Amino acid sequence: MSSATPTSARVRRLPVVGALRLGRPSDVWFKPALSVVAAVAPPTLLLMTLGRLDLAPYTMAGSLCALYAHNRPYAARAKVLAWVILGMLGGLAVALVSASLTRNAVVLVTVGALLAAVQKAVCDATRVGPPAHVILTFVSSAALFVPQTLGQIPGHLALAAAAGAWAWLVGMAPAPLRPHGPERRATAQALHAAAACAETARGGEEGAGARSAAYAAVHAAWQTLLVVRNRPSTTRRALERLVIRAEVALAAPADADPARLRSWARAVRGTGRIPRTGDPRREEDGLRPDGAGSCPDGTSSRPDGAGPCRTDGGARLDDDSLRRDGDLLRERDELVGVAAERAVTPRPLWSRLGPLTPVAVRSALGCALAGYVSLALGAERPYWALVTAASLYQANITLTWSRAVQRVVGNLVGVLLFAAVAPVAQLGPLALVLCILACNFCAEALIGRNYWLGSVCVTPLALLVTELPGYQPTGELVTGRVVDTLVGALVGFLAAVAVTNRRAGRHVERALTTVDRAGEHAARVAADPSSTPAALEAARRGLAAAVVDLRATADAAAGEWWQRALPQERVVLAEQAAHRTLAATVRRRGLLPDPGTTSTYTYTEGASP
Repeated sequence: MSSATPTSARVRRLPVVGALRLGRPSDVWFKPALSVVAAVAPPTLLLMTLGRLDLAPYTMAGSLCALYAHNRPYAARAKVLAWVILGMLGGLAVALVSASLTRNAVVLVTVGALLAAVQKAVCDATRVGPPAHVILTFVSSAALFVPQTLGQIPGHLALAAAAGAWAWLVGMAPAPLRPHGPERRATAQALHAAAACAETARGGEEGAGARSAAYAAVHAAWQTLLVVRNRPSTTRRALERLVIRAEVALAAPADADPARLRSWARAVRGTGRIPRTGDPRREEDGLRPDGAGSCPDGTSSRPDGAGPCRTDGGARLDDDSLRRDGDLLRERDELVGVAAERAVTPRPLWSRLGPLTPVAVRSALGCALAGYVSLALGAERPYWALVTAASLYQANITLTWSRAVQRVVGNLVGVLLFAAVAPVAQLGPLALVLCILACNFCAEALIGRNYWLGSVCVTPLALLVTELPGYQPTGELVTGRVVDTLVGALVGFLAAVAVTNRRAGRHVERALTTVDRAGEHAARVAADPSSTPAALEAARRGLAAAVVDLRATADAAAGEWWQRALPQERVVLAEQAAHRTLAATVRRRGLLPDPGTTSTYTYTEGASP
């Protein structure tokens, strides 16, 4: 492997039109949209009935926690939602105490910027999101500028905690109806991605993007299935076998059957039984692709494929018992590595925070400067500029720029929408609450298509929330929001440019080294005849995870603003070598035939033996 690394520096072009292009909506866009309405409505309507809408911002802080963890299995979702609620309460408590101790705006902006950096780093390290840190930063930053006394803090925190508990119940409500819904969706996405990769391979295209996306989807499916550490249920085991079939398809995409993968994906998305996958080395019903039956002892059944197998002595074997025993043996062999991986202890949080230092520094610096500039311009709500800056920071400069474009466009259109909605909201408390609920629903329903489209509804929502304690002049709110949006986006992006992630290249080199070592280890294990299935599976999973991490690290580094050129050729060669090794380990497990053999058959309908 060549050690030469390009050393020329370069500047990346920043997209504008592409940042605004609409994508497909999320498969479960309606879940967070309905959840946030169900979480916000009861507490807010109750306070309206009691004539205390001025307290609604505190209950809304807890209700917004219902937006989180919709992609997690319910056992894991319960824990994640609990931690999100505790994190929200912690940030809110710091903000309320700070607001009660000082009214110095510079100090409050500094506290808000530090909170935003901590929330950003922790959410990225734990992969909590979407909406990640933005909601938490909005809650804590807004609370910093609400007049407060120490005696009021316990009551306000109690309201937020009660609403958070209700949001937890809303988030867990679908569990009795679809206990494995998140795992089913993740498995279906992995199967669809594997089918897309197989179609690309059959079309004669290189398909590097489709292959990387498929490996990422399969990796995400394993993360979803393995996040629950207790003994897996029968359904989860069946889903694990389907993800294994997706991995088999990725190992030999030209021989995979996209139609079958997609049919499995459609069946998994529903509430019915998980489809049986059979042996990946032969047809699911035990027939050879040419129509003749295949028996365990190597003999053939009747030419039409019907009837029981025979032993050399002519005795008939029971098909059901053979199939049952074979299924049990295959399940034990296929899932032994899954059990081993489930027993691995996750990495500690502190080890995941280190690489996020540049992003945390960007957040702290950008949020603080945005707030200071907003104060210098005479803004009454500098937290709008602070939250705008906090929402920009992504994995690299290119993505941060795209988010800045999306934020500005969405907010500018959003203030126009607020100007149209404000007269209706000012008709009375009920009208105001209904407008807030409608904006909540639309924001979550649209944000999956593109961030700017969701921001069109988030902006009037934030402006309407400021009117809960009392109606305010629409013109002042619109002007203040426009100015703070432009200030936050401009200053926040300049801070991101100033704090360049010089570690990006080193992260790529480290990821390349990890892939090389994982590939060598997997190759040694696959070549060793005495290797156990657990050792082979652990080596294969380790290499697959390293490949996914390499692609994510390379993509993140490629979007940095100014740095030395990345070793793109080495990355591509390492990925290709890793994919060949992964295919070899799958064949070593017996899930694919060795090339050129005639004793086993490819897992493709209509293939020739």
